[in-house]
Amino acid sequence: MASLRYLLPAALVAFVLEGSPSQAQLSPSFYSSTCPNVLNIIEDVLKKAFSSDIRIGASLIRLYFHGCFVDGCDASILLDSTKNIDSEEFAAPNNNSARGFEVIVLLIT
Repeated sequence: MASLRYLLPAALVAFVLEGSPSQAQLSPSFYSSTCPNVLNIIEDVLKKAFSSDIRIGASLIRLYFHGCFVDGCDASILLDSTKNIDSEEFAAPNNNSARGFEVIVLLIT
């Protein structure tokens, strides 16, 4: 059962790194020169997130699909609010519903 515990994070990482069919293709070696430990960092952050919240995998997948739905990936739900634009993170339908932002912050910092 323990091996299944890490199956979803591994699948999520593979899905994100491989990308979906589109005009712009992602490369798993994109960060190999600027951040050679990126896969280890992702794995460590996701393992810690899963150990504290077993539902976080579903939440991260929801964030991924929310930002990559109609016309490609704009990651709009991950954008911070400005004085002119309210972030989708705090929009009424997502308020207290969309979660996992703290994991994304850990992954990008």
